[in-house]
Amino acid sequence: MKVMKIAAVSAAVLALLVGCSTPNENPTTAPPTDSSSAAAPLTITVLPKNLGNPYFDTSTKGFKAAGAEMGATVTEVGPTAGSADAQVPYIQTATQQGVSALAVSANDQTALCDALNAAMAAGVKVVTFDSDAPGCRNLFINQATSDGIAKVLVQMVADQTGDSGDIAILSATANATNQNAWIDLMKTDLAANHPNINLVEVAYGDDEDQKSFDQTAALLQKYPNLKAIVAPTTVGIAAAARYLSTSSYKGKVAITGLGTPNDMRAFVKDGTVTEFALWNPQDLGYLAAYAAKALVDGTITGAQGDTFTAGTLGSYTVGPDQTVLLGDPYKFNAGNIDNFNF
Repeated sequence: MKVMKIAAVSAAVLALLVGCSTPNENPTTAPPTDSSSAAAPLTITVLPKNLGNPYFDTSTKGFKAAGAEMGATVTEVGPTAGSADAQVPYIQTATQQGVSALAVSANDQTALCDALNAAMAAGVKVVTFDSDAPGCRNLFINQATSDGIAKVLVQMVADQTGDSGDIAILSATANATNQNAWIDLMKTDLAANHPNINLVEVAYGDDEDQKSFDQTAALLQKYPNLKAIVAPTTVGIAAAARYLSTSSYKGKVAITGLGTPNDMRAFVKDGTVTEFALWNPQDLGYLAAYAAKALVDGTITGAQGDTFTAGTLGSYTVGPDQTVLLGDPYKFNAGNIDNFNF
């Protein structure tokens, strides 16, 4: 009988405990976690104009440095040749993978738009950097204003030619958005402010080292009175300087444009190049990565006046045309080039 009574009491107590432990009546019990509501990891695919380009190797270091700070996965993909057609499959693959953001340096301002618009429609945030694709991205991270770059290029060539004589431009691809914008503004500046400088030709090295090297040789042979070559591309200026450094034109023809200190250091020190300009491409990639995160997080939408913090670079504001400006170009010469390593 005692056993039966104890069992009955135990059953009653158990029933009472079960009845008192319903989730709705116990304020100390946390609701179950829905794993599907957890934030997805941030994934950024970086698509430069082409792989094996020292400029983009440096910008990718910036992307990856920012990714490490943010806990994001950053993957670089891309073609070996700089063409829009070659970039499209990489955009399509990133879209199919459902990456959080895609950072692209566009080889053409319109040819990528179908693929980029499809990516945005699928929920991928699209950031362009270095070279824009207006109308088919959420944000453009601009290294400097086109007008500012053009003025620096023209001023350097004017300083190095005595503001007179024949000059040529050695560009990247014929359809490169940024290159064409800079060249158009250079032409305007030359016509308005430097009437004694004569632009004889715009040649294209397609951002390929050997082709840029060969184009330099062709320009020098074609124009015997040439006083300067302006290469607004890091591949082009390095190839042109390499040709000039071992030729009879060294010291007679100026080479200037946009280059990286590490690529140009030897040519500055041996007197082939007096001065060139650029920005820090690592900072450009770093800024673009933080801008992509801000878009994914919803901190910004890309509207003018939006602000966000880009790690150690500090605060940035979105300007007109959904553009964020890194800063002004910087001139490198024998007096300062050893202060930089990129």
